Amino acid sequence: MEKLDCKGLGCPQPVLRTKGLIESHPEGTEFVVTLDNAASAQNVIRFFESQGFTATLAEKDGEFIIHGTRSDKRVARPFSAQSETSGQKTLIFITSDRLGSGDDVLGGGLMFNFISTLNEMGDTLWRIVFVNSGVKLAIEGAKTLPALQHLEAQGVSILVCGTCLNHFNLLEQKQVGETTNMLDVVTSLHLADKVITV
Repeated sequence: MEKLDCKGLGCPQPVLRTKGLIESHPEGTEFVVTLDNAASAQNVIRFFESQGFTATLAEKDGEFIIHGTRSDKRVARPFSAQSETSGQKTLIFITSDRLGSGDDVLGGGLMFNFISTLNEMGDTLWRIVFVNSGVKLAIEGAKTLPALQHLEAQGVSILVCGTCLNHFNLLEQKQVGETTNMLDVVTSLHLADKVITV
């Protein structure tokens, strides 16, 4: 069993170090990764599962201990990949909870209208990534939440920056999408055919 201490490391280091550990050991090796924040723990669990592992989480004295064992199903897939889609894959990269600058109330209303209209993109809308204050659009009580939940139900992948959620103390309030890290964000930008930044 191989152990990895990722306490004190910021995104995306825990995932990158877990990836390196897996790649440097033979199949059948079991891994234990220790972290000190919930967002990183969620990201490492997702990474283990994306690589065909079963991941179990234990929390003790503020530490998150993840035990990764190879699953019998062996359904490994790229960390950021979704099932193959036909046609163009458009990614919406949302960096703020407001659209434009000049008036915050107007900007908030414009962002609500923007997200409420994304459904019109149809099958070309592949993924929405939220970073910085944009993560506030995916939390409990956000006016945009029903529209985002509808998009997710229609098959749109939604990724919400875990570091950003932690910064705003909103990790527990996230209600839609997957908590993600910078490795996943960069890979998503690379995989997309078109990126729209707002």
